[in-house]
Amino acid sequence: MSKGIYITTTGPNSGKSIVSLGLMQMLLGKTAKVGYFRPIIDNLKEGKMDNHIRTMISHFELLIAPTDAYVFTRSQLIDLLNKGKEGEIISKIIDKYKTLEEQFDFILVEGSDFSGESSIIEWDINVLIAKNLGIPAIILATETGKTIDELAGNLQMATDSFKGNGVSVLMAIANKVLPENQEAVKLALQEKLPNSVLIEVIPRNTSLSQPSVKEIVDELNGKVLFGEQYLNNQAGFFSVGAMQLRNYLNHLKESSLVITPGDRADIILGALQANLSANYPAISGIVLTGGLIPEESILKLIEGLSDVVPIISVNEGTFSITNRIGDIRPKVYAENSEKIRTSIRVFEQNVDIESLANSLITFEQNGITPRMFQYNLVKRAKTQKKHIVLPEGYDERILNAAKQLLDLDVVEITLLGQPAKIASRLTSLDIQMDLSKVNIINPVDAPKFEAYADTLYELRKHKGLNQDIARDLMEDVSYFGTMMVYMGDADGMVSGAAHTTQHTIKPALQFVKTKPGVSVVSSVFFMCLPNRVTVYGDCAINPNPSAEELAEIAISSAETSIAFGIDPKIAMLSYSSGASGVGADVDVVRKATEIVKSKRPDLKVEGPIQYDAAVDMEIGKSKLPNSEVAGQASIFIFPDLNTGNNTYKAVQRETGALAIGPILQGLNKPVNDLSRGCTVNDIFNTVIITAIQAQGQ
Repeated sequence: MSKGIYITTTGPNSGKSIVSLGLMQMLLGKTAKVGYFRPIIDNLKEGKMDNHIRTMISHFELLIAPTDAYVFTRSQLIDLLNKGKEGEIISKIIDKYKTLEEQFDFILVEGSDFSGESSIIEWDINVLIAKNLGIPAIILATETGKTIDELAGNLQMATDSFKGNGVSVLMAIANKVLPENQEAVKLALQEKLPNSVLIEVIPRNTSLSQPSVKEIVDELNGKVLFGEQYLNNQAGFFSVGAMQLRNYLNHLKESSLVITPGDRADIILGALQANLSANYPAISGIVLTGGLIPEESILKLIEGLSDVVPIISVNEGTFSITNRIGDIRPKVYAENSEKIRTSIRVFEQNVDIESLANSLITFEQNGITPRMFQYNLVKRAKTQKKHIVLPEGYDERILNAAKQLLDLDVVEITLLGQPAKIASRLTSLDIQMDLSKVNIINPVDAPKFEAYADTLYELRKHKGLNQDIARDLMEDVSYFGTMMVYMGDADGMVSGAAHTTQHTIKPALQFVKTKPGVSVVSSVFFMCLPNRVTVYGDCAINPNPSAEELAEIAISSAETSIAFGIDPKIAMLSYSSGASGVGADVDVVRKATEIVKSKRPDLKVEGPIQYDAAVDMEIGKSKLPNSEVAGQASIFIFPDLNTGNNTYKAVQRETGALAIGPILQGLNKPVNDLSRGCTVNDIFNTVIITAIQAQGQ
């Protein structure tokens, strides 16, 4: 079951509060602890709280601090976007959401309001947030200002946009629909939207579209003279009292707001008397314009009345105030309990709550975004901090990555090299690293150098290694770092930024060796595509694996994917799918698939299968209709190194995917190789993954 739902609209003033309030009421009836999260809020006045957050926390008595319920104000968001820091935006939102996820059983996430100059970019941001949180969406649009076809098309484009970005849409809601259009709107939506999307139509509700007197006071910066206890009155209509009283009384309607200059005592007293009379409709309040206050005798008369509607004074003239009141967009706020109850009632009367609840219960997240994957990696590494040795202590990228890791306090780091030279490099590169937090070891000066050399001699003397050669090898940073791991003085090693793959992994193959029952050391890349993270293997180690080796690579890759939270669905790739292909190459893949099924019947595996059939549901089902893997593979096992290495690089370059790896699998202790073209981010991620591998040792 999803732990969250994302509510968003296609534009401003769509009545999102109805859905948020109604859905929160539903969730609290089915789930013990529900949280509320609004990643982006309107800019706040000093000392003020976001109205949405205040309303939800206050009415439902949610156990959450207001500052924990949002991440950015609109101005902060725009500033970061202008600086090209989209990644920082998403990372901070994920971090705060995951913190709430630990505290609550379910989280209602409310998208931004599309108000202000930034509204043009908000749609993309809402899609991006929902995608990276990995939660389904409810999309809301209003009929106001649209034809039925335009409304249906609006929701269709919104649904397609979310689904195209990997976000499941559970429900589409047309709101503020004229009652006479309800059936036509529903039919139009059923024609345009997929059957998997629940469709609801909420009719326009007059009381919810009316501002309260309190909202009018706030908007006009008015001063309340009388009737403060009735500020939640809804202003259904408003009219200007400029004519004589006997004529004006004929223009009063139920819940009218009277607008009149402050010196029109006749209109003021007449409206108040009409409000008390059974022969005239009740009014909601009186707005006195021009900064004029009635004379003392009139005020005294009003004070003596038994029941007085709100009377407020404003400075601007009647014409200006009338226009401003007409522009007010009504909101739901904490003190207006009647409007909150109405919103919940409207939601419950027009939305199939049980179908929505069932959709939430049965929702399954497909894949994981790169940002969420990286967040989970860091979080997991922090749960049990490990010690990683980085042999290439002079490399600028290594030093920058080490600083980031130390600043986050994710792992303990040892750098190999001369301490003075490393300190000099840090200074020249202007890397502000706290040297008290990092271990720096020069192999030839290390207290354990002789012990390490003796150990290497004992381990390799049967291969003709003598003590002098052992000592020479131990001066090499790759051998020294690997021996640290072997001896338990470090939990893992990451190297290869300045050394070849052979140089990095040869010591590990010589004396760290493989796990019991494993005969093949192989590698995988975590391919962080825009909407999901997949596993590619083997793209770095084994040139032409046999069927038995391919099967072992597949099983190791499945175990790696499980360890990192990826559901293993293994595609054994070849140039044909199913039983159609013939030839030695495809036969190897077919045999390897059978070996995997025999050794690990619990794993979902398909082979031979072509890449397009493995990733495209329509093609997969046409070629292999009964497959549990076709069209939805998460692990791709390539038949040889040539194919695998070229494919991962092609996908990386053409799609902009982040490739984390190669990650070695099958060794007794984690040693991982870097590409010599690696970035600081590559090193950071590889160290994190190495630390997590060490947690499982």
